[in-house]
Amino acid sequence: MEFDVKNADLAPGGRHRIEWAEQEMPVLRQIRERFAKERPLQGVKMSACLHVTTETANLMRTLQIGGADVVVCASNPLSTQDDVAASLVVHDEIPVYAIKGEDNETYYNHINAALDHRPQITMDDGADLVSILHKERVGQISEVVGGTEETTTGVIRLKAMAGDGALKFPVVAVNDAMTKHFFDNRYGTGQSTLDGIIRATNVLLAGKTFVVCGYGWCGKGLANRASGMGANVIVTEVDPLAALEAVMDGYRVMPLDKAAPLGDFICTVTGDKHVIDRHHFELMKDGAIISNSGHFNVEINIPSLHELAGNKVRQVREFVEEFTMSDGRRINLLGEGRLINLAAAEGHPASVMDMSFANQALSAEYMLKNSHDLDNKVYSVPEEVDRQIATIKLEAIGIKIDKLTAEQEKYLNSWEEGT
Repeated sequence: MEFDVKNADLAPGGRHRIEWAEQEMPVLRQIRERFAKERPLQGVKMSACLHVTTETANLMRTLQIGGADVVVCASNPLSTQDDVAASLVVHDEIPVYAIKGEDNETYYNHINAALDHRPQITMDDGADLVSILHKERVGQISEVVGGTEETTTGVIRLKAMAGDGALKFPVVAVNDAMTKHFFDNRYGTGQSTLDGIIRATNVLLAGKTFVVCGYGWCGKGLANRASGMGANVIVTEVDPLAALEAVMDGYRVMPLDKAAPLGDFICTVTGDKHVIDRHHFELMKDGAIISNSGHFNVEINIPSLHELAGNKVRQVREFVEEFTMSDGRRINLLGEGRLINLAAAEGHPASVMDMSFANQALSAEYMLKNSHDLDNKVYSVPEEVDRQIATIKLEAIGIKIDKLTAEQEKYLNSWEEGT
């Protein structure tokens, strides 16, 4: 078995952490039990480009138990947990190509190694796997039944591909499931982003001004958690509806030009490019801390930051680079501008990834069963799958809910009865 991990000797520690995460993943455990009996993915080759974390390891083990022949590579150079990667190789005999801190060349070599597996189903987190397949390995596309996509950024890319007629197989947008974006993006990103920022800086949030760039589900979660930690939150947006919602939620809303001089912390969660740009750096206060929790490291214009600082750049903490401007102001960049919740912390808590990865497992099964009826475009997770996952999660945490009576169902499905 070929693989490329930092150190296979790290495997025992990785196994302990994988098992710890599994305790918080009851939905995926239930799916794994069914997969073990039914083997719905028997013999199917799968290549997964995901953050190699404890939660991902539990997904990979579930797919394997379901019969899949799976290979995994990293979807971000800084998100790999090396002990987890080692454990998957040593204990589960799953080929892994991922090393925390790998350079760009190695990152893409690892993606190509995963594609050498010649997958029938792709599983992506940011659409890099699908993008490389369509741009550089076109000859393999006919072998692919379909794929799944985990992130907002990836879904945006894939919908653009579908709009251009470039997408050559169907993909299920796992990110768009309510049990994914409603919980994972809001509660997961909200908590884990602050976890990464605090671990990287050890700076108190209470009383500070925290600027959240973007008020999608991730931005909502981050703003809520920062406010809960005592920060004064400012939201920046380009969407009038999202901006209005932020106002109604009690936050100050203004352009980033106005927010940049005020922010002690500025964090991007948009999925777009150069949200924090050169002119924003010129407005920031001394000691400003900037970070990104979007998928790619393009949301902050890092090349411009280097141009402004010249050679006055130093590493002041493990995940903190200090850039000194010509006027003496210091701007601190966290985690190389990569998603800070995985660069400096451990990513989302297992309990929310439980639902996200349950969606991944069930969407892979759905794709295998239904691909012949699907066009080459991006599909939502079927509503019945979404509701099934929510039902299992509620049962797992001991929550019971009401059911409609026959009278209520009849009323909701009729139009004759009024006041």
